[in-house]
Amino acid sequence: MFNNYQEFWNLLPMIIIGAGIIISLIIEMYSKKSEVILPWFSIILFLAAGLHSLFYVGDISIILQNMLATGGNVNIFHAIFTLGAAVVTLLSIDYLKKYGIYFREYFIILQTSVLGMMLMAAAKDILVIFLGLELMSISFYILAGMNRKRLTANEASLKYFLLGSFATGFIVYGIALIYGSAHTTSIDFITSNFNSLSGNLLFVTGVLLFLIGFSFKIAAFPFHMWVPDVYEGAPTSVAALFSTGGKAAAFSAIIATLFALFNSGGQGNFFTPFLAVISVLSMFYGSIVAIAQDNIKRMLAYSSISHAGYLIIGLAAGNYDAIAGIIYYLAAYTFMNLGAFGVVALIEGKDETNLSINSYSGLGSTKPLLAALLALLMFSLAGIPPFAGFFGKYYIFIAAIKAKLTWLAILGVISSSISVYFYIRIVVLMYFKTSDTELEYEGSNNYMLAIILSVLIVVLMGVFPGSFIDLVTKFI
Repeated sequence: MFNNYQEFWNLLPMIIIGAGIIISLIIEMYSKKSEVILPWFSIILFLAAGLHSLFYVGDISIILQNMLATGGNVNIFHAIFTLGAAVVTLLSIDYLKKYGIYFREYFIILQTSVLGMMLMAAAKDILVIFLGLELMSISFYILAGMNRKRLTANEASLKYFLLGSFATGFIVYGIALIYGSAHTTSIDFITSNFNSLSGNLLFVTGVLLFLIGFSFKIAAFPFHMWVPDVYEGAPTSVAALFSTGGKAAAFSAIIATLFALFNSGGQGNFFTPFLAVISVLSMFYGSIVAIAQDNIKRMLAYSSISHAGYLIIGLAAGNYDAIAGIIYYLAAYTFMNLGAFGVVALIEGKDETNLSINSYSGLGSTKPLLAALLALLMFSLAGIPPFAGFFGKYYIFIAAIKAKLTWLAILGVISSSISVYFYIRIVVLMYFKTSDTELEYEGSNNYMLAIILSVLIVVLMGVFPGSFIDLVTKFI
């Protein structure tokens, strides 16, 4: 199975999570204190896997009969998934208690979804991507309806399942056509023979169907219809995972599978028009519709659609700078959104109260620390320098200009300017408006720790963007 000890060592992050799932099942079956043990055990698992991925990012290998890759950008994605999941777990501890929805399987399913994400990022074979996708997606369908006492959660779970299954059909049909024309599911073979395969109509159709299926997973227009209702109905900590880890995993799979598209010229760029149109529609639809939202979870859902549009600019650009920009943006976006959803989860009342944007009026005077943290996250999401969100967009727009897609970068800047309104609106309400009723919620050290960690990472990525980009470009 393993040719040497080094291969086993390189695969250790996935082994840690896989073994952790089995141990968690045993803890759940035999320990009466599993409610206390499992969240902290999950955090230890995620931190161990994430830190291992970061420390051994330079150990690049292809193992298991060319089915999985380790090291390089694969490890960077693994670190994003696992460290992000650790923050989600911190947010979940008190959120589950608040709603009384601690069900025995929650943290085990959370671990399983992360294992699926890791498989998608490491895949060197299309079937491994599909395996990871289904592992993640099925976990997400269950997590969306975890608060089974609420009709909106049941609705969110069912919608996500039905539309997700429909999107999976596109991906499977796409894989079938790719296999039928290439006679293999090996990503390396498809990449090395892309120019000859791109003359085959079946192959091009398969790739297009594959892209359409993943457009659903990344919440791009017009495949976004599930996003607002699912984010609103799902537990807030779970919605945070959907909008960050799920999106990052889908982009990692697209980058891994369609690497041949990312070159400075050649036939690979014939998908640029399709990607450019999807990008423009996603950016402007998400930004404009978010302005009209009163519910903060729905606002963040529509903002997630617009951020997918910015990321797709990188796919349309199709060069190595774009890949580095996408990975940087995904890392920054993961912790920006986790922090924002963390504040929402903290302030949210037991019966879905305090979810209106107007509920945040006067927060700057009553809870200055929390308001300051949320303001920093809103500035970063809006793309205001010197925070990580600004540099994420900057790197992607520069990549688009280098690919002679200056018009797409300009439209991205316009869309980003529109989005400033609904992000800064929250800051204005917190500091320049007063509320007739005092905002009441239960404080929690776990929430605050998760939010502060997220903000710290966002600030550090904004202060030292070059270090992260240098790390990514070293392995492209």
